[in-house]
Amino acid sequence: MARRCQVTGKSPMVGNRVSHANNKTKHRFLPNLHRKRFWLEKEGRWVSLRVSAAAIRTIDKYGIDYFWNSCSANPCCGLQICKV
Repeated sequence: MARRCQVTGKSPMVGNRVSHANNKTKHRFLPNLHRKRFWLEKEGRWVSLRVSAAAIRTIDKYGIDYFWNSCSANPCCGLQICKV
């Protein structure tokens, strides 16, 4: 499974670890992903999403319906919904 947030689309980034002697080694910075269940009030069911911590805060602010409705209007938005 890809390490990508299903709401915001955040994915791993590549950068450098830099030592005190300015030696650089490659490093992957991974998004802070969590598997979280959200209740869809209109459909009366749970959906399980793999979302970043930033996406959880955004969903708390605007509600899951905000993202769900925008995804249903645009079928290629990338939001992959699984029934639980």
